[in-house]
Amino acid sequence: MLNSKETLKYTKDLSILFVEDHEELRDNTTEILKNFFSTIDYAEDGKAALDKYTSYYKENSKYYDIILSDIQMPNMNGVELTSSLYNLNPSQIVIILSAYDDSKYLMPLINLGIEQFIKKPIDYQELLRTLLNSAKKIQKNSISQTIDITNKINFSNGVVFNKDSSLLTEDDNIVYLTKYEIIFIQLLTQNIGKIYSNGDIAEQYESQKENLDVQNIRKLVSKLRKKLPENSLESIYGIGYRIIPYM
Repeated sequence: MLNSKETLKYTKDLSILFVEDHEELRDNTTEILKNFFSTIDYAEDGKAALDKYTSYYKENSKYYDIILSDIQMPNMNGVELTSSLYNLNPSQIVIILSAYDDSKYLMPLINLGIEQFIKKPIDYQELLRTLLNSAKKIQKNSISQTIDITNKINFSNGVVFNKDSSLLTEDDNIVYLTKYEIIFIQLLTQNIGKIYSNGDIAEQYESQKENLDVQNIRKLVSKLRKKLPENSLESIYGIGYRIIPYM
């Protein structure tokens, strides 16, 4: 038996759109889903679902986390709906409810890359298990994106410094950095906004078994400024230097 508390732990902050033309099944399943999701909306066919999907995005600046949809529906079937959703949001998680006679639709849906099939009549334990797995996937992706964001320093004009790879790019094109420039920008991006003195900088180079005197620090800053957008590398007279990212 699936632990409902564990499911709720992962789903409670998520949104779901349930698409089903059979009214009784739609109402019964919606009542169950309300126990697990913060937002549960429903639609009676693919066209209504697509309209609700786009409206939800306009109102919330984000898409539904999960789409749970039947295949055979009037106006727009599940295959057409899924294709339209992926055109809007390629990473959308779609779970399909499939009756025994839906086999001709399954391959197109597999090719589209849906998350999972749930057979009708619905086994609600299987449904909750699938929803739990999808919710865990969403959380994992969210954590990965957060880590990725925190390891990238965004400047203006499409310039980005990746702290993990030590790559500086402009509109996804690599900007060449010397070893000394990499060490310098790595130091200044350790703590955004912090002013690093000449002593801090010299100490950093010593830790890398490199030498850099005050005169050469100035030359290095001058060269690096040519590779960064204007006002991205600030000099505070008599104190030191700091990075100013794009806000």
